[in-house]
Amino acid sequence: METSKPVNIAQIGVGYWGPNLLRNLIANRRCNTVMVSDLSPERREFARKLHSSVGLTADPAEVFGDSRVEAVVIATPVATHFALTKQALQAGKHVLVEKPMACTVDEIDEIAAIAAAAKKVAMVGHTFLYNPAVRYLKKLIDAGTIGDVRYIYSQRLNLGRIRSDVDALWNLAPHDVSIIQYLLGNPKPVSVVRKGMDYIQKGVDDVVFMNIEYPHKVLAQIHVSWLDPQKIRKMTVVGTKKMVVYDDVADDKIAIYDKGIEPKAVLGEKMDYDRSAPVKFDHRSGDILLPKISSAEPLAVEIDHFIDCIQTGAACLTGTAHAREVVGILSCAG
Repeated sequence: METSKPVNIAQIGVGYWGPNLLRNLIANRRCNTVMVSDLSPERREFARKLHSSVGLTADPAEVFGDSRVEAVVIATPVATHFALTKQALQAGKHVLVEKPMACTVDEIDEIAAIAAAAKKVAMVGHTFLYNPAVRYLKKLIDAGTIGDVRYIYSQRLNLGRIRSDVDALWNLAPHDVSIIQYLLGNPKPVSVVRKGMDYIQKGVDDVVFMNIEYPHKVLAQIHVSWLDPQKIRKMTVVGTKKMVVYDDVADDKIAIYDKGIEPKAVLGEKMDYDRSAPVKFDHRSGDILLPKISSAEPLAVEIDHFIDCIQTGAACLTGTAHAREVVGILSCAG
């Protein structure tokens, strides 16, 4: 039974993604949404209709100066994340900020130092790490069910929504970088190579292919685009024992393939592969397993985790350390 008092929370920004956050904050009994800030009168009116008792302001400074507010959720343009997060922490508020937490590793290091000194939670909204399907895939990898990971490739494609403040890499790839780092146990990449192209707006890449090499010959490729005919949110993990496809837009989110190719044992002098003849291979093609995955909404799980971090001191899954890894990889890609 929940005995802790609800956390008084304010939200800054109710634009594209903000309504989803606000809806979950209002629905969560562990939260008391006391204030919403947005520059747009129309968006403030939207918030009022959604939650009639919430306070409204155009100025984030009113949020930071309100003694009732214990935590702040930030869902504003990327370029504003660092300054708003820093101000919130300096005002003594816990912070959950949308991805990416900031634009540079140095900015995240500064956020981490301020949060540590103030003893406040600084968390980034890498929502897919709270997705039941991604967590199921993580358990498969950690349990050794698919063997050693050989390579991972992801596609995050759609037609629109085209942005000008960030390119397709910084808009879409933080999700996939975050997932891959989580699945692999947060390794440091050996190399990061990016190739993109700007077709619609000069200097703003609409499509990007990013290749990451990790230790132990593990490869990852991320393909992002807002100029694709189909909406695709898919990641494939190829292991030495099995292969897994995570498809976020499919009814069956996880498909486990008992498939693989392995060298066939050849009788030789030492009962191994010591013959000079070409090695033969076994092609294994077994069953496809479609496990039942929880339908919990990732945003609801994310907000519950944020509150746990505030109320119980739980280790933050997507704190500044994880945020730094993601932004570091994106920065290396240019």
